[in-house]
Amino acid sequence: MQLVPEHIKNLEPYKAGKPIEEVQRELGLKRVVKLASNENPLGVSPVATQAMMASISGVNRYPSPDFYVLRKALADHYDVKLENVFAAHGSEGIIAVIMRTFLLDDEEAITSDGTFITFKIQAQSRGITLKTVPLKNYRYDLEALAGLITDKTKIIYLSNPNNPTGNIFTVHEFQEFMKKVPSRVLVILDEAYFEFARHDPKYPDSMQYRLDNVITLRTFSKAYGLAGVRIGYGFAEETLIQNLMKVKLTFEPSSLAIAAGLGAMADQDFLEKTVHLNSLGLKYFYDLFERLGIEYIPSHANFVTIVLESEAKVNQLYEKLLKLGVIVRPLKAFNLPHCIRVSTGLIEENEFFAKALEKVL
Repeated sequence: MQLVPEHIKNLEPYKAGKPIEEVQRELGLKRVVKLASNENPLGVSPVATQAMMASISGVNRYPSPDFYVLRKALADHYDVKLENVFAAHGSEGIIAVIMRTFLLDDEEAITSDGTFITFKIQAQSRGITLKTVPLKNYRYDLEALAGLITDKTKIIYLSNPNNPTGNIFTVHEFQEFMKKVPSRVLVILDEAYFEFARHDPKYPDSMQYRLDNVITLRTFSKAYGLAGVRIGYGFAEETLIQNLMKVKLTFEPSSLAIAAGLGAMADQDFLEKTVHLNSLGLKYFYDLFERLGIEYIPSHANFVTIVLESEAKVNQLYEKLLKLGVIVRPLKAFNLPHCIRVSTGLIEENEFFAKALEKVL
């Protein structure tokens, strides 16, 4: 009997974008702009900051295991029952709890290539069969995904808007797909970038489709600027939530994360400023890439993915930009080795990136 299972030995861990401090240390640079990890360039809502500061004096106590106050605030905000709300250490944390709660060893999961890596890591860490289909024109091929469903299928993961391509599947496409999904199959609908896409009438806000086999995931990491706090939330039919609550870590989320989430939700002005800044950033990037003759994928999120001729071109561009103090994200790990993802930043950060890009080209 081997100590470490074979599927864990073969597991490729998630590799995050390089931290600013690491690049400064390695390359001796004073100014480094990070446009690699889809973080909020405006920072943190001052209301969320104040809420965290106020909660610090109580961190000697364990948080409430049912985090009632946060669940109630989310329930009121989205007009659902308390029993329909869940939260954990980011969307990744919720995915992990879902996999532990509902998957048996002989069951299968389905997703697409070119989507959020964490789901694949979580599935492979369980040693289950994971089936995937390629993207079609850099979009989810929902018809092909539906064709993979068998009697062993238990979970389907969809990211909308998709990370890392930034595009969406539409209301009609989602409705047609769900007609083909048996009620015994759970659909994880990851809407981490919901706030940036919600105003498009073609975007299927899953809260309008309260289907018993759909689990909606959202997060405070992106538009709300709380990536370092690690708190995501989700909505589902109450029986699903009851069982997730049994399996989650007892004192998850932390008291600081709960306070931050409450504060962030209370500051809708900060959210609107974030969404507006992002719209300016997307337009700036589109104009830049069109002027330079670079192929890009129009985005409903807070980043744009550019398409180059080859993985070699990606590596060259990445290294040259890094030496000029700009961190972007090559997408080989997402099965898109010829693509690079660039997050929108502050106006001056976007301009810094543009000058660097023009220089290396």
